[in-house]
Amino acid sequence: MAEGSPIRVLVADISRMTSQLMAASLKRNRSPRFEVLLPADFTSSDVIKEITSSAPDVALVSTSLLDGPFAGYAVLRDIQPRQLRTRMVLLLDDPERDLVIDAFRGGARGVFMHSEPSSRLPRCIESVHNGQIWASTKELEYLVSAVASSRLVRVVDAHGRNILSKREDEVVALVADGLTNREVSEKLKLSEHTVKSYLFKIFEKLGISTRVELVLYALAEQRRESSSPERTPLLPGR
Repeated sequence: MAEGSPIRVLVADISRMTSQLMAASLKRNRSPRFEVLLPADFTSSDVIKEITSSAPDVALVSTSLLDGPFAGYAVLRDIQPRQLRTRMVLLLDDPERDLVIDAFRGGARGVFMHSEPSSRLPRCIESVHNGQIWASTKELEYLVSAVASSRLVRVVDAHGRNILSKREDEVVALVADGLTNREVSEKLKLSEHTVKSYLFKIFEKLGISTRVELVLYALAEQRRESSSPERTPLLPGR
């Protein structure tokens, strides 16, 4: 995106009225600026169609759409394997642990509660657009706990050695910093194809399938290696 260009955002809340109100608020924002899109209708199929055709930078999708209270998760499941550039934020009514974890496992790059002040939404969108994970400290703790408990056995082999190579660790660190495959390839002086191969091997070794899970794995490892409360978090909470 060229410097100064607005961030293209799709807004798909539970109804047209609430989506239009959210869109109007975002359009008034000046730093950053937003170009706001709305789907033709507010069912999961319409939202998927709009994301696929218009490829916004960020998509705000409510868990509840016209076709059901958890239709937003169906959007995540459909969009994730398409490997689009769009980064997803799920709008939640309830910060319940399993709902938060399922959102990130489904490919969301952030969760935003309907109860939060709307003044925080522009920062959420900008952060996710810049490659960060948007979650509160409590929500990150849910994720770190889930990733650590389910993946810890995969971190080392039978001899206690890290199962990732030094180069794979470097790739993980850069992806965790929000870099794209192209940026990782430039940083490590590798071809983009080689970076993709490394990511495939890393996913296979860790038993994960998304970049979000990879970022959360990196956070879990950082927390595991240092118990110091002064350690700077890898992913800033809101």
